[in-house]
Amino acid sequence: MGIEDVGIEYVSTRGIAPALGFADTLLTGLATDGGLYCPADVPELNLDGLGPESSYADIALAVMWPYVEGSIDKQTFTTMVEETYSVFHHPDIVPLVDLGDGLHLLDLSQGPTLAFKDVALQLVGRLLDYELTSRGERVTVLAATSGDTGSAAIEALKNRKNVNLVVLHPHGRVSDVQRRQMTTVVAPNIRNVALDGNFDDCQDLVKAAFADPSLRSEFGLAAVNSINWARVMAQIVYYVSSSLRLTGGTSPVSFAVPTGNFGNVLAGWYAKRMGNPTGQLIVASNRNDILTRFFATGSLTAQNVAPSLSPSMDIQVSSNFERLLWEASGRQGEAVSKVLSDFRTEGEVALEADWVGFIRAEFASGRADDEETLAEMERTHSEYGLLIDPHTAVGLKVAREQRDDSGNPMVVLSTASPAKFPDAVKQATGIHPELPPFLAELHSRIERVERSAADLESVVTQMRALNQS
Repeated sequence: MGIEDVGIEYVSTRGIAPALGFADTLLTGLATDGGLYCPADVPELNLDGLGPESSYADIALAVMWPYVEGSIDKQTFTTMVEETYSVFHHPDIVPLVDLGDGLHLLDLSQGPTLAFKDVALQLVGRLLDYELTSRGERVTVLAATSGDTGSAAIEALKNRKNVNLVVLHPHGRVSDVQRRQMTTVVAPNIRNVALDGNFDDCQDLVKAAFADPSLRSEFGLAAVNSINWARVMAQIVYYVSSSLRLTGGTSPVSFAVPTGNFGNVLAGWYAKRMGNPTGQLIVASNRNDILTRFFATGSLTAQNVAPSLSPSMDIQVSSNFERLLWEASGRQGEAVSKVLSDFRTEGEVALEADWVGFIRAEFASGRADDEETLAEMERTHSEYGLLIDPHTAVGLKVAREQRDDSGNPMVVLSTASPAKFPDAVKQATGIHPELPPFLAELHSRIERVERSAADLESVVTQMRALNQS
């Protein structure tokens, strides 16, 4: 693999792996030194000719083209972007809901699996298919999910001839709807694996597989988790589109983001780096609040993952935080590698004061436990007549607490449909949210899932079984 002739280079947060162009970054996923790829240069946002009434696809093309230029011709990419967002169920793709007093929900649940992961993965699936077809290659995508990435990846990659997909989810720690959205899809290139562990275990095994050169070679491993830069890139778009819709892109908009693996809020930070006028970026955590505790103490301290009403955020090791550490350190790959190694070994690490200062200057934070989450869901239904899922409730509760007095519009990212978490919604409001008609038969479909121990050998056995089927 090597750098394409034109376009941005991507470099590893650990500083050892070779720089790559976009196409190789897409297929490589995790860098060979264990780091995450980031753009060496963040392009300046160019929205010439675009405004509040522009289509989401046109905004997406303007935002993402500088990142992919040199790997794909512009007309092909334009068509790909248009096809990506043609499968969404609302003409605005990511509609804004006005709650009054400058507070808005950004509805990211209009895709085929009812969660924000669709916004990026519908594009990533097409990008992978295009690049693999061009190269005449085949890959195995190994994905970890806390609930939503899995179904979105399956929807994006099912029946694609150049891709096998193995999805690891933590057994018993995703909602019934989330699980069934994964396990009821019938496609010969898909295998669902319920792991005896939590999401961090799933994520660790994906990274362990990528760290093994022999497994990379045997399976041609690729990633669709947010360790893959293409995921973050596609999520930058809805921050820009929100700003255009609300202020014409002329004044700051603040964002509150329910956060587990840190990729979604990091995309907002990259939008700011590109020049999108941005006020606050608020990191909203549930009871698994390692990030909230970091902002308070300057130390990363792991604790046991506790199951919650917002399971997609039940994480203690936020992979994408590594990208921010790399930037905060002044892009010192060796220093980042040592910090993360110490954290893995000791379960706790204090960061340099200047790193902490950099991060605190860019983000605010807060948390909501299950009781507070239920209260916010009930309040939103009572005051606005809206049902929201528990992750959105975490974001909304923290936004209310952390919002500054700047007067900037505040956008809370609504990351999933309430229908994906009916038990929590009913507990909070007494109402059972119905699935949309295209998923009405979900609970009567046959499930197909394999149970696995949380070790690499068992996961590799599952990968080989799919390849041989």
